[in-house]
Amino acid sequence: MHMTDAAALLPSTPLQKRVLVVAIVASFIAILDGFVVNLALPAIGRELGGGLVIQQWVVDAYLLTLGALILVAGSLSDHFGRARILEWGLAGFAVTSVMCGLAWSGEVLVVSRALQGIAGALLVPSSLAMIISSFSGPAQSKAIGQWSGWTSAAAIVGPLIGGAAVDLLSWRVIFFINVIPAVAIWPMLAGLRASDAARDKSKTIDYLGAFLAMVGLGGPVYAFIEQGRMGWGSPQVWVPLLLGIAAMALFLIHEARTAEPMLPLRLFTIGNFAWGNLATLAIYAAISLGFFVLGIYLQQVGGMGATMAGMALLPGTVILMVGASYFGGLAGKYGPRWFMTVGPLLCAAGFLMALTVQEPLNYWTQVLPGQIVFGIGLATLVAPLTAAILGAVPSEEAGIGSAVNNAVARIAGLISIAFAGVIVGPAFTREGLFNALLATAGLFALGGLASAVGIRNPVRADASAALSEPDAASDDGDAAGQRN
Repeated sequence: MHMTDAAALLPSTPLQKRVLVVAIVASFIAILDGFVVNLALPAIGRELGGGLVIQQWVVDAYLLTLGALILVAGSLSDHFGRARILEWGLAGFAVTSVMCGLAWSGEVLVVSRALQGIAGALLVPSSLAMIISSFSGPAQSKAIGQWSGWTSAAAIVGPLIGGAAVDLLSWRVIFFINVIPAVAIWPMLAGLRASDAARDKSKTIDYLGAFLAMVGLGGPVYAFIEQGRMGWGSPQVWVPLLLGIAAMALFLIHEARTAEPMLPLRLFTIGNFAWGNLATLAIYAAISLGFFVLGIYLQQVGGMGATMAGMALLPGTVILMVGASYFGGLAGKYGPRWFMTVGPLLCAAGFLMALTVQEPLNYWTQVLPGQIVFGIGLATLVAPLTAAILGAVPSEEAGIGSAVNNAVARIAGLISIAFAGVIVGPAFTREGLFNALLATAGLFALGGLASAVGIRNPVRADASAALSEPDAASDDGDAAGQRN
């Protein structure tokens, strides 16, 4: 590509440059937080106590509010303005990050993390919405690509920042550090308020849906985390479980009947969208469970420092960033179905290879080979998964389609980590690790199976032309678009 061609794809106005910088930084800190916190869990447990239950809640309190509210954030942006909502989210994220860093007990930290998740829910959807409304044509694709690349980099720098902060300073630093980028982009964000589109006051906000979703997710999550301490017979366990199940049923009924739902259930009548999100649920539940358990095990049992544990889990992410575009191109040529099938199976094989772990831990022979295989599998499936889901919905609904898929991925992590105590047991042991590795591999295999059964490759242009001929149409017209 010539220099002039490349320049044409870059932000061409000062306003577009500000929008891109603000969107990248705001999303980056929200995504970074998830990767940083996992490595700090052992240190948090040593200082604040509470064992595995508090470690689970530190992760799940954030994912609960984030997953429940991320869908309604789009409606808030339409109603109040995207820059305004992003401003609220960024300010809230900075304040709640300080609250997390100052927490003097596990319970205070959990509450602060829940509040941080509310702020985080306002950041990512609003950031992408600002890019979509500020760019068009090839420049929009370029801007989204830059946004995706920088936010993906959070997965690499997160473990390094988190590990170094825990080992050299304190786990509290990982929360305080969020304030720096928030303050840095605040003046730019304030300047974007004038560029907000006029408020669409005809849009209604599905507050009831958001409340029912939070109760529907929170009740079962509370039950599964606390059952290890209280037992299933305790009313403090089965009452929230039943309440959550009832709330989730009411949520689905409400979303089917309300005029402007936060979760448009009609999208799930589209085959690739429904099966793609089922695969997402299984795959991201596996990723969250696998790395939650491995990150803690490498430190508490394997004896690694937080920095070394972070670096130990980096190979998969590096392989993802290097290979995702290549496999995305192949999936664009051959269709996503078999990439979404083989990729999760490779990820499952990678975690099964970690069953060789024993004490004393030898990272190079017991952990690294599996992480390499996992990384290849992850690179194989991620881009095809996104393409299959977003390619299935009409272009004008790509925003809500992306938001739904993002919420499904977050909720998957929320649920799998809630189950961690059931799978691992009250304390981390080699047997508990093996149970978690088998569960992780099983979830990956389920994601691959869902893809093989439900995903259909789009019909290529030349195939469509052939099927338009009378003979072809009479032979297989009903199956067009449903097979390889």
